[in-house]
Amino acid sequence: MCGIVGYIGKQKALPIIIEGLKRLEYRGYDSAGVATVGNGEILVTRISGKVSELEKSLPQDLDNGSLALGHTRWATHGEPTERNAHPHIDCENKIALVHNGIIENYQAIRTKLEQVGHKFTSDTDTEILAHLIEEMYKYTDGDFTNAVRLALKEVDGAYGIAVISAHAPDRIIVARKGSPLVIGIGDGEHYIASDAAALVRHTRSVVYLEDGEVAVLSRDDFTTTTIDNIEVEKTVHKLTFDIEQIEKAGFPHFMLKEIHEQPTTIADALRGRILFEEGDVKLGGLRDVLDDLRKAQRFIITACGTSWHAALVGEYMIEQYARVPVEVEYASEFRYRNPIVTENDIVWAISQSGETADTLAAVREAKMRGAKVFGIVNVVGSSIARETDGGVYIHAGPEIGVASTKAFTSQLTVLSLLTVLMARLRGMSITDGYKILSELKSLPKMVQGILDQTAYIQDIAERFSFARNFLYLGRGYNFPVALEGALKLKEISYIHAEGYPAAEMKHGPIALIDENMPVVVVATHDASYDKVMSNIQEVKARRGKIIAIANDNDTEIERHANYVIRIPETLDLFSPIISSIPLQLLAYYIAVFRGCNVDQPRNLAKSVTVE
Repeated sequence: MCGIVGYIGKQKALPIIIEGLKRLEYRGYDSAGVATVGNGEILVTRISGKVSELEKSLPQDLDNGSLALGHTRWATHGEPTERNAHPHIDCENKIALVHNGIIENYQAIRTKLEQVGHKFTSDTDTEILAHLIEEMYKYTDGDFTNAVRLALKEVDGAYGIAVISAHAPDRIIVARKGSPLVIGIGDGEHYIASDAAALVRHTRSVVYLEDGEVAVLSRDDFTTTTIDNIEVEKTVHKLTFDIEQIEKAGFPHFMLKEIHEQPTTIADALRGRILFEEGDVKLGGLRDVLDDLRKAQRFIITACGTSWHAALVGEYMIEQYARVPVEVEYASEFRYRNPIVTENDIVWAISQSGETADTLAAVREAKMRGAKVFGIVNVVGSSIARETDGGVYIHAGPEIGVASTKAFTSQLTVLSLLTVLMARLRGMSITDGYKILSELKSLPKMVQGILDQTAYIQDIAERFSFARNFLYLGRGYNFPVALEGALKLKEISYIHAEGYPAAEMKHGPIALIDENMPVVVVATHDASYDKVMSNIQEVKARRGKIIAIANDNDTEIERHANYVIRIPETLDLFSPIISSIPLQLLAYYIAVFRGCNVDQPRNLAKSVTVE
């Protein structure tokens, strides 16, 4: 969740570090800092607050160095104060370290270090690493890299670290266990970052560090070994996105830009994957495992947050059309509850970033238990993409807004393709496959039609921006949409909201409904339409304010709802893609009217890479 940026080369380092930290602001943070090496000691500047304030605080004499580290912190251990901000230093001011992750045994290590004279100035788990490296350096005959390795062998937990030292002022040492790091390769210069977005302006050639690896970066070269100093050969990858994709392009917020990109991103998720004449789907990342998909007796889908909501929709799709039992698991629970997983199961992991800590741990747990594991991710080269047995990229492009929008609908689009693929493997006719795929192909145009109603949705949002609570209701395929709509509102507007299956309203939530309660009901034409209309009547009888998401051709709904947002009618399995768009816009505009920081909501981070 925190951001790491490092540079060593021939340019002034600090402008590169500050720019990189700004590129990572979308990940969420509460404090920031930089460190350089000068005159035989470490020079550090830290603040509690934004990178723009850090930039103003930098001393003029820091501006000439060609080696530096930067960090944005999302607080875990210790409050978001200046003294808890990174980089952290050792007692002698010779070592500076930035860290993403959590050191689980930090308290025990801290106690031992205090007993031999180390003085700590923060409440963080990270600071012990700087002091531990300092202690280990005493026993390495001046081998600073070995001191880092020895220190890391003593810690339990997750880390992505970058270290500089006055003992070795011509290098940056980085290491990873559970928290992503990427090395950027330039001409006589190297970069390090926790997210490739910080590097793309400077280089497209990158190397992804794997768990248990340590890399030493100089200006002209880098070497990679295991923590036990066994050499590792690395493959250079090319970044596939452009700098323009991480700019706002005239929109006031990244979130609104990404909502409006969805006609394009849905089309991108489909491009080259539909075989109309065969009524089938081609997914290159699954080409070699089609027999495994055909024989699987059960699918398990594991994910977190918005991706978990996509997984619920996927469950409905796959069970209806492929007739395979599906279980959807929170990744954070799956890894700890001793799940029953066999070699006859296939586990799907869904993650926008491909770095979500709990989902990555669930992947490893499932593989350890003998299951085939596949990924549905957005970020090419991410950990889940590398560690699974195959999978599908959603091709949504960089998603900067913390509240996921285009990644969600792209995940649903890929799950739709996956459903057709597995259904055709298990006997679906060419005719039925063609019918589904033809409708799927028309979704980008349908989404654009909904985006054209933005002004009307904005007006509804203004009317309800005062509300303290919201209730979201849906049935069938649209129950996960209700969950997702409520999550979007909570994330960015800080209004309490809950999503429920519409029929469950009578089992408790109905007690909350009065004239001050807005109730958003997804009431599209499907098998449960009449039941949803009955639920609307129950809300209306208690004077709740009803905002209905309904189809264009519904002539009944306006007699019962206070506000109606129209969407095109489509096949049931595609309804979540269509009906989620107005809920994204509603949440966005409510948050704007409330004056909230839409792209960087409080306490949240884009990619949750710690437990």
